[in-house]
Amino acid sequence: MRTKTYDVVVVGGGTAGVVAAVQAGRAGARTLLVEKHGMLGGTMTVGGINYPASFFAEGRPIIAGIGWELVRRTLEETGQVLPEPKNAPRHIRVDAVIFAALVDEAVLAAGVEPLFHALPASATLTDKGWKLQLCTKTGLQSVWARVLVDASGDANLVRLAGFETVGSDVVQPATLSFGCSGYDPNTLDYEALKAAADAAVAAGEILRTDVSWREDGPRALLLKHGHNANHIRAPNAETSEGKTQVEIEGRRSLLRLYRFLRRQPGLEGFRFDWVCPETAVRETVRIRGKTIITASDYESGRQFPDAVCYAHYPIDEHLNDGRGIHARPLRPGVLPTIPRGALLPAGSRFLIAAGRSVSSDREANSALRVEAPCMAMGQAAGALAALSAKTGLDPEEIPMGDLRALLRMHGAIVPEQKNLQGEVAISGE
Repeated sequence: MRTKTYDVVVVGGGTAGVVAAVQAGRAGARTLLVEKHGMLGGTMTVGGINYPASFFAEGRPIIAGIGWELVRRTLEETGQVLPEPKNAPRHIRVDAVIFAALVDEAVLAAGVEPLFHALPASATLTDKGWKLQLCTKTGLQSVWARVLVDASGDANLVRLAGFETVGSDVVQPATLSFGCSGYDPNTLDYEALKAAADAAVAAGEILRTDVSWREDGPRALLLKHGHNANHIRAPNAETSEGKTQVEIEGRRSLLRLYRFLRRQPGLEGFRFDWVCPETAVRETVRIRGKTIITASDYESGRQFPDAVCYAHYPIDEHLNDGRGIHARPLRPGVLPTIPRGALLPAGSRFLIAAGRSVSSDREANSALRVEAPCMAMGQAAGALAALSAKTGLDPEEIPMGDLRALLRMHGAIVPEQKNLQGEVAISGE
């Protein structure tokens, strides 16, 4: 069988990967999108965190393009009112099922070839391009690509290709999202439930993080009927072994929660209505990029000369001990940018990484990891890959003017340099 050849292969069909693939396809690149699950959308679908942030900042849109198009189409399809920029919420809840179906439509309409239930097994750069081996349900398959995009979230492809990643001894906890019912939240005694939870934690029956992120008992979990409500320790989740342990620990946590709550007055009928097929991971490893975004860069709103998109979210480190979140909001007027160099693994050629694994220190990554900037990074990666495949130039050599022009053509908001008054000009609004 003849080995298939593509201009661009994107590995990972989450928020960064789907946008990268659609952008590459719309730009005329023959594109393959490889996804380990049977559904695209990543944390927004299989992870159950279907409320991306942040497309708006201080009353104006700062991320648009293909990612916002998919969110907007979902809102319109489900009859929701589009947010006004001046009072837009940080998080915009979307219907995950409809979002996933519309993503399928967008991918196919862009001429992208999706391949589900597949993972990369090896990646080798030759004088003919990248030779990529994929592990499929029927065995190993080889494909050729001019340019690779790693949107796995865990830099799996970057590591297979032999380039460096950076991790931490302590990483943020994950969340196994679920929905629950079988009780009336308005009749519960939350003070008594907190006291019971504290006693159960002391007795070793449950972990504090089974019932809450914070030391406040199960109040929030019960009022919102589950969803993004727990914390699961997630070391080494970039590996299959580590992710296996995370998934098992997530279901153990739900079982402990179930047994505890059904013993409490008013919760005898507590039940789970649904649970996500995958625990949503916040942090694993990051690439060692040609540029590293630091917390100082992020919080000062550094305007990188090769900036490809904006981000706007607080430093947001979830803690493992059940004591909440370490958060630092951005100062008014600060609008961070993400440079092309942070998407390019150090020492690599014709390889781009987008999404959670962007080159950054740990604090900056806690803000950059959320879904809207991952979508924006994905669009930049897809445009960069398409231009690289077309011209034969390495992604680092693509003229920034050409990259920004292509992004603007497809609706993205592109950072520009400060003008003489020191104000940042936003292109593409």
